[in-house]
Formats: sequence, C-alpha cells, structure tokens
Amino acid sequence: MPRVTAPAMSPHSAAANCHVSRSMSGRVPARRATTPAASIVLAVGTVVLLIPGAVGCRDQRQPAPTTAASEAPTPVPAKLEEPGVRATDFVLTDQAGEAFDSRSLAGKVWVGSVFFANCPGPCFRENQALADILREIDSPDLVVVSLTCDPDNDTPEVLRRYADRFDADLSRWKFLTGDMTTIKTIANESFRLPAEVGVHSERGVVFDRQGRLRGGFHLLQADRVDLLKKLVREVLDESTEEPLPATPATDTPSAAPSTPVGADR
Repeated sequence: MPRVTAPAMSPHSAAANCHVSRSMSGRVPARRATTPAASIVLAVGTVVLLIPGAVGCRDQRQPAPTTAASEAPTPVPAKLEEPGVRATDFVLTDQAGEAFDSRSLAGKVWVGSVFFANCPGPCFRENQALADILREIDSPDLVVVSLTCDPDNDTPEVLRRYADRFDADLSRWKFLTGDMTTIKTIANESFRLPAEVGVHSERGVVFDRQGRLRGGFHLLQADRVDLLKKLVREVLDESTEEPLPATPATDTPSAAPSTPVGADR
C-alpha cells in the first residue's frame, strides 16, 4: 500500500488558517452572519471550522482575486459530448528541475489538476484521489499533470518532497512549476479551471491521446472520482487511428502563451 502522510500544520501557517481559526478569548465564538454562500462556519468548543465550498482552496496570504465575469474561463463540463479543442502546448519545470514539454504527452491519456504544496487540507485530499486513480488504473498510457499555483514557494525540490508523500511514480505523475502567468494561462485556457496564486479548483480534467479535453470531475467527492475513473477508462479504450500531435522537437521547445486570463471562482 503506498505511503501517504499528511503534512504537519503549524498554527502560524497561512494554509492552516484557511481551515481553522481559534478564539483568543477562550469563549465559544458566535456564528458569523457574514459567511459566504460557498462556505459554512461551525462553532465547536473554542475552534471555528471553515468548511470550504465550491470556490476551492485559497491561501490566506493572498487577497481574493477580482475578475470580470467576461474574462472567466468557461467551467468544464462533467463529460463533453464531442472532444474539445487540443490543449495548447506548454513547457514548465518538473519536480526534478527538468524542462517538461507537454508534447511528450502525445499518445497518452492524461489528467490535469491545480494545487499548491503548502495546503494541508483540500489540496492533499485532491492528490490522494489522484494517487488512488493511478494505482487503480495501472496503465503506462495514463499520466497525471499537476500544476502548482504557488510557484514562488513550490520549487522543484519542494515538489519532489511533496511527491514522495504519495510514493508517486514520477514516470506517470508530473508535478510542475514555472512562471505564474504561464501556469494561469494553461489552467484557464486548456484545463478550463480557475487559478490564481493560492487559489484553484479541486477538479481533475481528462485529456485524450490527441490532447483534447474530454471532461472533468471534482476530486473531493467519491462518487465524482468514480465517474472520472470511468471517463479515463473509456478514453484509454478509444482507437488511436486519428493522427497524434507532433512529437516535441529537441532543439526548439514550444513556448506557452503568456497572455493571462481571469479565473472564475
């Protein structure tokens, strides 16, 4: 059984503050009347538990992003009736400090996700689900591509240690970092997931062997993870008769688009 250990949570951790806040007075705090619709606050003894909703995980070190609705990516459907357009090629840096060219995914079925290593709650559970998917669907043709939305802190060394917590097979699971503008563009335009520094969706999105988006499901809900596994198996079983994207060039790697777009919440 793979070893999966949750990271320690410091009371001074910004990510820890996403989930737990303590009353300094020692009294039971009152229910908050200004709770956002997407969250629930429960008073338990002297601890206030913030249960995150559909907005995903947000690092409290950063202000909530303000984005015009017209700039937000269209939410990815659970399953596309027809394959979407092919994901834009990109080059980022993996957990080994090596350049990762997305064109190396040609002929593979892959799952894309966004996370950050300092989040001990939703992000960790999200990656537990991805580890379970890779363990259950033991195919060399399935790859997971996880983008950090905290690249200033998530260096290759940090990502390598994070991958170790899941006993990740790094031939099938890539943890990627790089320029935040590029990461945001990939997440918004190809994954169709919101991404700001410390803010992300908890969905996994499926791409076929031609790099086309096929759908996505929430990774913190067991029934949705089961549907994601079903979609992955269906896409793996598809014919590969359609021409695949070009293989990566050794001397002229493609550059990811640098124009940022907004993120929906």
